[in-house]
Amino acid sequence: METGNIFVISAPSGAGKSSLVKALCAKDNSVQVSISHTTRAPRVGEIDGINYHFTSHATFSAMLQQCKFVEHAIVYDNFYGTHVDSINNLRQKNVDIILEIDIQGAMQVKKIFPEAVLIFVLPPSLIELERRLRTRDTDDNDTIILRLSKAKEEVLSAKQFDYAVINDNFNDALEAIYSIIMVQRLKVPKVLSTYQF
Repeated sequence: METGNIFVISAPSGAGKSSLVKALCAKDNSVQVSISHTTRAPRVGEIDGINYHFTSHATFSAMLQQCKFVEHAIVYDNFYGTHVDSINNLRQKNVDIILEIDIQGAMQVKKIFPEAVLIFVLPPSLIELERRLRTRDTDDNDTIILRLSKAKEEVLSAKQFDYAVINDNFNDALEAIYSIIMVQRLKVPKVLSTYQF
């Protein structure tokens, strides 16, 4: 039975990854986001089960010990992870899955699912990234400085990904990512798996 594609989208904080993923899902209902678990507190407007599965450190640790995560990472002192059931349930429905996760998680997913397609979203520049982080007004100055320092390392990691998209113009970046998704759907094994002989 054919299963859905796995797309991993990573980016430095503030590069526009979440907005792009939201727009992709609105554009194509055959694409769904795998909702991650996290121990961080919800931001204003975030809803449990929609944006993340917000959980305690104790609950997350218990699931980790039971090997329930395909990938997990510690980011800015908080735990994040993708539950194995989130991926398997969607794939069995032949839905294309987007995992919106960090670079550490992307590498873990690629080891378990070599067919996963890794897409890295880049800001136009680190100067523009700083402007975006300060404009969105969700972090204090120390956190912004930490995010910018981490972003430099993350940009260098883009070479480990299959594709890189620069989010200078939102609509252009959205179309570029959507083109990657369409290319994967048109690969011969995928097309022949549903072809009527």
